[in-house]
Amino acid sequence: MRSAVTNEEAGTLALGALAWALSDSARAHRLLDLTGLSPHDLRARAADPQVLAAVLGFLEAHEPDLIACADATGTTPAALVAARHALETP
Repeated sequence: MRSAVTNEEAGTLALGALAWALSDSARAHRLLDLTGLSPHDLRARAADPQVLAAVLGFLEAHEPDLIACADATGTTPAALVAARHALETP
């Protein structure tokens, strides 16, 4: 069962996850490569729910990153997964 988060909480969690993902250059390059996002996309659309959901999906796809991000941002993997679901729900 996943934790429920509000849209506002989901955005906040996702922005923290984005900052964490970009804090390591190898991980940042992998994020761009695997999501198809460009640096320009990230700058222009950092608050876009679709972009934030893609970032969380990227982390979900590699469990060690998901767990490390949750630890670093003071949340849980389940909350990050719930945030992605909330951002993908219109």
